[in-house]
This record gives sequence, structure tokens and C-alpha cells, in this order.
Amino acid sequence: MTKPFKAAATTDAWALAVQLLVRWLDNHERVDVLLDSLPRSLGRAERGRCQHLLFGAVRHLARIEVIFTPLLARPPRTTVKAVLLIAGYELIEGGAEGHVARVVHHAVEQTKTLASAPEAKLVNAVVRKIATALEAQKEPGKLAHFSELAAYYSHPEWMVKRWLAQFGAEATRSLLDWNQKPAPVYARWRLTDRGPEGDDATLLVATPWKGFYEVKSGSWPRVEALIAEGTLFLQDPATRHAIELLAPKAGETILDACAAPGGKSLAMADAMGSGRVVAIDLPGPRIERLKQNLSRAKGAEVALVQGDLMQAEREGLFKQHALPEAYDAVLLDVPCSNTGVMRHRVDVKWRLQIADFAKHARQQGDLLSSAARFVAPGGRLVYSTCSLDAEENEGVIKLFLEKTRGRFKVEAKHQSLPWVDGHDGAAAYLLRKSAD
Repeated sequence: MTKPFKAAATTDAWALAVQLLVRWLDNHERVDVLLDSLPRSLGRAERGRCQHLLFGAVRHLARIEVIFTPLLARPPRTTVKAVLLIAGYELIEGGAEGHVARVVHHAVEQTKTLASAPEAKLVNAVVRKIATALEAQKEPGKLAHFSELAAYYSHPEWMVKRWLAQFGAEATRSLLDWNQKPAPVYARWRLTDRGPEGDDATLLVATPWKGFYEVKSGSWPRVEALIAEGTLFLQDPATRHAIELLAPKAGETILDACAAPGGKSLAMADAMGSGRVVAIDLPGPRIERLKQNLSRAKGAEVALVQGDLMQAEREGLFKQHALPEAYDAVLLDVPCSNTGVMRHRVDVKWRLQIADFAKHARQQGDLLSSAARFVAPGGRLVYSTCSLDAEENEGVIKLFLEKTRGRFKVEAKHQSLPWVDGHDGAAAYLLRKSAD
């Protein structure tokens, strides 16, 4: 059992990052859930610093752990391990002259409070050796074995092997390197008639993707105000492909079949101007955020249905809500492995197992078959994922086309590759239902 923190009520970002990392190491809690547990009274700067340290330690876990594990006669307590990981990340991150000495000193002082004086002496010795080892490290060569790539870029070995088989050596290395960098924050400007003006234009950096902007650090008070008033929505540019393939039109009735947290429903309503978007998702913790996001809809009318898409037809769910049972277009953005968004979801690589891809593909196939039942004759169905994996993308579509025996055909598709496109990875397929 983990020893309780002596400074449990701390507002120090470094100590809080250790505390959350201990919970992650011991209980395998999701990183996003851990961050939500931070005190609401915590200042924005401290919250941001805590997230930065936690994400960095989780991202670089294997690279740091492989250095300090041989240095220890026995595994350290989880608190000490968390200290070593966060200090190790600070060393990887680098800094001005004297950075190593400052990292060592700070880690030692924190250990005295969070653990014990004897363990602080251990941390002093080990962090110094981590610094020396990191300084001597070189990026793996072009012909490096998958295990060397996995250790340096801090990914599971099985995952690196899988990507090498799918993407090849050069692309895999680019993907691994991409995943190890902090993600920029992007937002969609919802006013189609004009872009940011005045002071707002200085807070948001234009991107190559129309309507999307990178949010500058230090601009959060104004950004939050823009979100609250419905002018801005935090969203990665990769999300645009599914919407563009679906091409929502004014006056249409569209079903968002796995709607939470609601970003794509909102984007469709914005694009349509008139018509109706019906958003359905399972009851649960994400529904409140979905409701909040849908409340900011403009243009098209938005309706929310809480229920199971795969049971909706049998239970007459839409009929119960006096909603259509056939739609001009259906968007199905399925739950997936998240392999395209690992910059944001830093713990995904440590949670995923190789068997999960087949499990996801089965569920995705079932959801796709269910969503297809609500497409009107001649209507459109877009299947999308934030996965890079062929088993969840091409594999699911291939099986669906075989099962539907010509009732649907693929009209267009798009695959986003992070190291090529410069934003999250995603896949989207536009399927057309036959008119008869």
C-alpha cells in the first residue's frame, strides 16, 4: 500500500504531479480522470504545470525507468518511483545552465516531504546518474531493433513491432517521435462570416486548416470567455475530415450516432444553418458535457437522445422521442484504440493490449451495422475513428461491405497521419446507401 502523502493538501504543482502519478502507477486510473480530481481552488498556472509534469512523466516512462531500474537493489516505493520519473522528465525537457543541479536539489527536497530523509539520499544519487545517462544517450540509428526504439521513444515493444509492420521503419520512427511531444491546443472559430479580430486575433494563431486556430499559452481567460459565448470550440483539425465527407446541407435531418462529447454535432449544426441534428449516446458521465456543448448549438436544431444505438431500432427509441427513424445522413464516430491521438491521451499506449484491436473492431462493426439501419435510401453514412490501425479502419469497412452485399458503397475516404498532416490521426469513410 502506498504511504499517504505528508502534504496531502499541497497546492504545489510538483508535489501534486507526484501524488497523481502515484495513483496512476498503483491503481491504473486514467490520466484525464486524475486531472479532474485536482482541487477546484488550484490556480490555472499550477494546474497547467501539474498536467505538464504528469503528462511528461507518463510519456517518457519507459525511457526513464530503463535507466534507474538497474541502479536500485530493489524496487522503490511508488512515491519514490514517481519522484524519479518526474525528475527524469525534467532532465529530458532540459533547461538553462545549472538545470541538472536544480532538478536534483528540488527532487531531493520534495522527497524529504513526500517520503523520508533516507529516501531523499537515494533520490539524490539516482537522479544524478539519470542525468549522466540521458546526456550520453543518442537517438537510435536507422537500423535500430524494435526494442531499442521502444525503450528510447517509450512505447510498448509489441506496439512498435505492429507499427513497423503497418507503416515501415521511417514512418514508425516519425510517429514515435510525434507522440513524445506535447500537443498544441487547437480551437475552431465558429463564426463563418468573419475570423478573430482585434485582441482575439493576437491570441489565436492561424493554421493551414480553415477555421482552426492554435491557442497561444497565457490566453485562457479570454479563450474561456469565447467558448462560453459560443464563438470558439476546442477541437483538433483532424475532426474536420469526417464532417467534410458527410457534407451536411441546410434543411437536412442528420443523426450523430455516437455523439459525446458533442464537437462534431456542433460542427454539423454550424455548417447546416437550418435543419436538425439528432445526437445519441449512452447515459453516463459524458452526457453532461454533451448536453453543455449542444446547448451552444447555432443554426440547425439539436435534439439529444440518451440510449444504446445498438438497441435503438428494437426498442423504438427514436419513435419514443417523436424523432425520425430514417436520416439524410448519419455520422458514426466510433470508440476506438485512440492510436491517432496519443499526444493528447498520453496513457493510452500503456493501457492498450494487442487483443484490444480485434475487440474494438467487433464493436465498431456492430455499431456500423446499427447506424446503417437509420440511413434513408440514397443517404450518406460516414464511419470515422481516431485510430491509425488498419484493423479498425479498412478491416471494419471491408467486413461491413461484405455483410451488406451491395447496399452500400464507399464514395470517398480520408486517412490523417500525424507525422504527415501535422495534427491528430484519424480515418473517415463516406458510404452511400443504394436508393432502392
